[in-house]
Amino acid sequence: MIPIEWPLVGTSLEIFRNRKRVHDYVTDVLRDNDGTFLFKGPCFSNMDLFLTCDPTNAHYMLSKNFKNYPKGHDYSIIFDVLGEGIFNVDDKAWEDQRKTALFLLNHANFQMFVQDINWKKVDSGLIPFLDSVSEKRSEVDLQQVFQRFTFDSTCILVLGHDPATLTVDFPHVSYEKAFGDAEEALLYRHMLPEFVWKSQRWLRIGREKKLYDATEAIDNFILHCVTLKNDELQRMAKVGENMDDHHDLVTSYILGLDENTSVFDKSLRDQLLNLLFAGRDTVSAALTWLFWLFATNPFEEYKIHKEVATLLNKKGDGNWKVLDKEELKSMVYLHGAVCEALRLYPPVPLQHKAPNESDVLPSGHRLDKRTKSVLCFYSMGRMESVWGKDCLDFKPERWITDEGRIKYEPSYKFSAFNAGPRSCLGKDMTFVQMKIVTAAIIFHYKVQLVEGQSICPSDSVILHMMNGLKVRVTRRCAT
Repeated sequence: MIPIEWPLVGTSLEIFRNRKRVHDYVTDVLRDNDGTFLFKGPCFSNMDLFLTCDPTNAHYMLSKNFKNYPKGHDYSIIFDVLGEGIFNVDDKAWEDQRKTALFLLNHANFQMFVQDINWKKVDSGLIPFLDSVSEKRSEVDLQQVFQRFTFDSTCILVLGHDPATLTVDFPHVSYEKAFGDAEEALLYRHMLPEFVWKSQRWLRIGREKKLYDATEAIDNFILHCVTLKNDELQRMAKVGENMDDHHDLVTSYILGLDENTSVFDKSLRDQLLNLLFAGRDTVSAALTWLFWLFATNPFEEYKIHKEVATLLNKKGDGNWKVLDKEELKSMVYLHGAVCEALRLYPPVPLQHKAPNESDVLPSGHRLDKRTKSVLCFYSMGRMESVWGKDCLDFKPERWITDEGRIKYEPSYKFSAFNAGPRSCLGKDMTFVQMKIVTAAIIFHYKVQLVEGQSICPSDSVILHMMNGLKVRVTRRCAT
């Protein structure tokens, strides 16, 4: 497949025509063009897009010649909602934020906090909600359930505040929905000339209006949480109360501020917002696709249930919710299933790069410094040249050695967590969260798809399902 290049508008019209299936359309094009293709934008629009899913190019851009491929000025314009947070900045600003985040996320107390919070949210939010759905024999959108679960747990970890959006009554929460609205608008900024979406932003119409409203709702929520936490810390300081048990990230950031920096400084807002985006959406998207893969591959689901049940039954009645990190790691087949879901449906399906200087890639393509580059991770997981003829199959054993151990693939090939210096800091946390949720659900419930629904990726910068995942859940008998 070679997209038609139209006069004046180039091949951008083909992308716009396929915007509702943009990830699969790009995959089809890359599959037929050796993993690399240059989409020509409208004349004088500076919208040429160099797309590649070639692992050698990814390795070169993300690692070998990392300094020549920053996020770039255009990226920060498109993702202006993220401000000066870690995902949006380069050079020293990025290095400083990454060092701080790496120190906080890798601290033993925080890692234990992650496990504890996720098990508690499973016990107090997820299980009661699914029990209610099971008793009523009603349908539920599992994607929304996962979004609320990860939103609640991420808010506790990042902001020290539990918004309790996952409850039996499932309340409408505008600031939680705002994250999804923002992500949809951001993808369209990749497909529209800058002057078009900037005009919409100025007029506050279309998706730019939704993005404006979403940003306002998110900012107000973060401000509310920071205010609550700051008041709490000031009260504790006055009475000399010990703060050692406060492991949420906002507490660490506030206590680390110098005297001249206010807790309401925009830089703190930007750092917290970036962490919220990373925690809430990536894990919920990955969980949604994982349970769809379980439902459409019942034999694989059976093997994973057997592995989970074998371990959890050893814990004894009432102890299923206290698995530690090592016990989670011991479930090799579940680990393989999570990796397969992330390979086929990476939560961040593409990454924007902008070369500082013109370059020649390992594939032989010359890249002008004015050309925007996009690494297509979703497409990479669907290339026979990368993963073999069974690349579209869900095969957890792909990740297990003959000795029954976990098999590791290079990050530039398995790109769900990025690669090189910008590799994801939350990789281990993602596996812990996904395994906790999966183990709890698959041990207690049988999840069945509602017939007749259309399953496809959404037109968003995060790989959600376009129409959600409608399921019915029933309680399993004692195993």
